Amino acid sequence: MTPLLNLRCADCGIRHRAVCARCDEAELARLEEMKYYRRYEAGQMIVWAGDELSFVGSVVSGIATMSQTLEDGRVQMVGLLLPSDFIGRPGRDTAPYDVTAASDMTLCCFRRVPFERLLAEMPHVAGRLLEMTLDELDAARDWMMVLGRKTARERIASLLVSVARREASFDLVPRTRDIRLDLPLTREAMSEYLGLTIETVSRQISQLGREGVIVLDDKRRILIPDLDRLLAETGNDANVA
Repeated sequence: MTPLLNLRCADCGIRHRAVCARCDEAELARLEEMKYYRRYEAGQMIVWAGDELSFVGSVVSGIATMSQTLEDGRVQMVGLLLPSDFIGRPGRDTAPYDVTAASDMTLCCFRRVPFERLLAEMPHVAGRLLEMTLDELDAARDWMMVLGRKTARERIASLLVSVARREASFDLVPRTRDIRLDLPLTREAMSEYLGLTIETVSRQISQLGREGVIVLDDKRRILIPDLDRLLAETGNDANVA
């Protein structure tokens, strides 16, 4: 973990999506006084399951994985933390999952106990945190369908769309515009998250590339020429407008 120079809330790229999205100027000023930043390198552990979590915070940049280890050593990835996602649960002093930086990342942090007191005094923050929690619950239910009912190709496409929407703010640009992004996960990590073999992940990504749905710059960097075409590959008609 390395320190980071202070960044003003007004200049923050996740300002309008994070837990502080509804704060007025006075509330932002209070958060400015409390916050601090942490940076992690790809592969670095942020917190181990069962450890005391002394801080909570938002992902400013980068992506982290959440995973759980069974008694026999098997590891299951249970979720991703993308920019603006919240780490930690107020009122709970231990971490339920291992959290690992999948890429170089930056967190905007608050000491947990002062932040818990702040929630009682700043309803805008408490309300936004509840909204984000419910959105996360809906996303988890959607992902159950992805893993339980979708084909390997549809799972890959769904993951690409999920990451791209958060990383590149797809909803703010024309759908036919070329969109570039760096995949935050290795093929192995993608296979764990999607419940597929590494070979299947590699084969499906290569196939999407051969068909022009995506363009592979290298193993981790892709270009999406047409968002609607990729959305159509997810198997979810509601995504195609």
